Amino acid sequence: MTWQDIGILVAVLVGLAGGLYLLQHFVPHPVREVHNDVAGFIFAAVGVLYAVLLAFVVIAVWENNDKARQTTFKEADSLAGVYWISRQLPPPLGPELEKQTLAYANLVKDTEWPLMSNHQSSPEATELVYKIRSDVFSFTPTDDQQRVLYDHAVSNLENLASERRARLNQVDEEVPPLLWYALITGAVLTVGFTFLFGLSNTLSHTLMVLALSGLVVISLLVIKEMDFPFKGVTAVQPTAFDVFLHRLPPPR
Repeated sequence: MTWQDIGILVAVLVGLAGGLYLLQHFVPHPVREVHNDVAGFIFAAVGVLYAVLLAFVVIAVWENNDKARQTTFKEADSLAGVYWISRQLPPPLGPELEKQTLAYANLVKDTEWPLMSNHQSSPEATELVYKIRSDVFSFTPTDDQQRVLYDHAVSNLENLASERRARLNQVDEEVPPLLWYALITGAVLTVGFTFLFGLSNTLSHTLMVLALSGLVVISLLVIKEMDFPFKGVTAVQPTAFDVFLHRLPPPR
């Protein structure tokens, strides 16, 4: 969690503690205590429904993050395939592809990754993929070995382009506003119902309300941080491209 998230959590808990104090002052617990049975029944139903919604969203955003992470490794793996094949191709295509794959990895890691946190992509990286595709397709194999290398290069290149498209599509994936409205409304209703209960021990009541509220707020903050795969404390990092770049032999 960031300091901003911690500040939000503390502010909410302090506000709720103040609200409970005012509630106890203006509506003493004997007045509320007579409704505990009815309020408890309704609270159980509301709590279960909200817990299901919350769990569904947490699982969904986690799966989106995991899917985005896998996509980056598949893209880097396909790029590595093109690179290793390029080292077996004759000049001038082989050395040129070698340089282009390295340039693409560095461009994605250093330039495109920061752009993705703002839901953008690098036109230069897209153009470079087109250039690699054009160069590969311009190659004419002259023997069986070159034909095999060409087929593998085309296959890896198509996978690279496909995984890149998938990653760029994930740049725009996030929790829909309507679902955020449902989450926040459900949180307000769930926590609000706890104010209807009356307990003679005000401290115990306060601690229980704050514990439940803290859990709800933390869950919402986790969703916020994981809402977008390429931003936040759980953001997907360009680890796959770092691994690719750091495990290469010296260029020819």
